[in-house]
Parts: sequence; C-alpha cells; structure tokens
Amino acid sequence: MQFGQYPAPRHVIAHVSDPHLLADRLQYGVVDTEAGLARSLERLARLDPRPDALVFTGDLADRAEPAAYARLRAIVEPAAARMGAEVVWVMGNHDERAPYAAALFGAEADDDTPQDRVHEVDGLRIVALDTSVPGYHHGDLTDDQLAWLRDVLATPAPHGTLLALHHPPIPVPTVPAAQIIELLDQPRLADVLAGTDVRGILGGHFHFTSWSTFAGIPVSVAAATCYTMDPAPLARFVSGVDGHQAVTLMHLYDDRVVHTVVPLAEAPEVTGFPADVAAAVEAMSPEERRELVSRKDSPLNTGELRIDTTP
Repeated sequence: MQFGQYPAPRHVIAHVSDPHLLADRLQYGVVDTEAGLARSLERLARLDPRPDALVFTGDLADRAEPAAYARLRAIVEPAAARMGAEVVWVMGNHDERAPYAAALFGAEADDDTPQDRVHEVDGLRIVALDTSVPGYHHGDLTDDQLAWLRDVLATPAPHGTLLALHHPPIPVPTVPAAQIIELLDQPRLADVLAGTDVRGILGGHFHFTSWSTFAGIPVSVAAATCYTMDPAPLARFVSGVDGHQAVTLMHLYDDRVVHTVVPLAEAPEVTGFPADVAAAVEAMSPEERRELVSRKDSPLNTGELRIDTTP
C-alpha cells in the first residue's frame, strides 16, 4: 500500500551476510550460527512486499565443510521459494572454492577458479564477484577477473546492476584490525566501475553494518547473522560479541536505493496498532489520513480513539 508521495519500489533485495554455518558444533562454543540464519529468514518472510532476491555476501560456511553447505541450502532454499525470491551466493574468505562450487552449483573448481557469476532478477543484474584469496583472509581480484567484470558491465542492464562481493572497498575506521584483511588494490576495481550502470555495492566481512561510497557508488555492508564486531569495545583490540545481528533491506526505485537495517533480535513492543488497522487507513482519503495521523490533537494522538494494541 502507498500512503506517501513515492511509488512502490521496483525491486526489493535482502542483503544477508556471514552466516558462518558449521556442520556439527557451535561457533566459539557459544554461537548457534544455524539459529541466527533461521531468524534472519523468519524476519524477512514478514516483509510486504517480500524480497525479490536474497543476496548472501560470503562466509557462508565457517570451515567450508560440505555438510555445512548442504545445511545452508536446506535452510535457505525452501524459505526463498516461499518468498518467491532468487538466491545469490557470494564467496567469502572462510569459504573454499572447491566445496563451495560443488555444494552450491554442482560444479568442479580448484583454487585457481574464481566463483564469479551473473544473476538477472526482473531486469536487475546482480554480479557475484569472488574477492577471496586461497589460503588468506584478505581480498584481491586478478587481472582476468577485472577484465571479465569490465566485459559484463559493458552492456547496461534494463534496471542497472548491483555488485555483490565479500570484501567491501571502503575504509574501516572503527576496527583498525580489519584494515589488515581488506580488499587490496581497490583503485583497479574503481577504474572498472567508472561510468558503468552499477547502482550499489554490497559487502560483508566486517560483521557490523556500515555505509560509504566507492567510485561514486553507494556501498552497503551488512552485519553478520552469526556474531558481530563491537565498534566501541572497552579496552579490547578486537571484540566479537553474540549480539546486534542484523540483515539489510534494500528497496530499489528508478532513481534511488533505500537501505533499512532489520535487527534479528525480537524486542518488546511498547506502542503500536494491529495489522487490520492498515485496511481502515487505506480506505480513507489522503486528507482524512493526514488529519487522523498527523494532527497533534486528533483523536488518535490524544488517545480518545481507542484501538486494540494487543500484538
């Protein structure tokens, strides 16, 4: 439904990152990575409109175990099917190319085979770019990958392109340790992206939500669904915590992208209205809605209009 001056978004993209699934153990002995992933999908399923695509920006399996990738598919793919959403997988530094390719795409790969792929979602192109470096945690791109990307972007997509990669090309001022494992030689990527139809860059890796720009393009970094990094720790060089998990929702319009952080943890409701109120509001004229909701002394805002607020 539309109550304001903007039309409905053309695309809705759910940006999920760093599930770090494990085959048969808790992460660091305490983090239930499977539960975090399941919570993210439960939250996304409530949305209206629902996502057109679920983009997972890397570190899908903490130890690249085949059983973890199998469990990932078993959890994500049925949920995506119920939403009517396409799934876009992206390689991370904790993933390994051979088991990743075999489990998620039924393909053979070795350490020298980057897992770069192109997806089309109703005219929106999503490019999954593999920034992993075998045997290391930092990111990099080969000359061949950059040439491939330049060729892909040479032809604009009907509704533009989103570039999804694990190592986001932005500064990390709050967690200096993460600078050591950032994406190397970023100007080379900027040169390829200049003048293209890339509307947004999606990344993960840092385990906290962040935004910036790169080559004039908005960059969105989604927090993890496993554990997150505390950007304001007390007397700690690095502090990973079991809290603040979130995903990022992207609403794409013809001329802009709106980003919304969706926390995974449930919080107690202190005020609100039941869902069936929406139909009553929708039936009003724009002027009636404004008088009811915006005017400070309206029956709604003074409390004279009683509505059942039980969730």
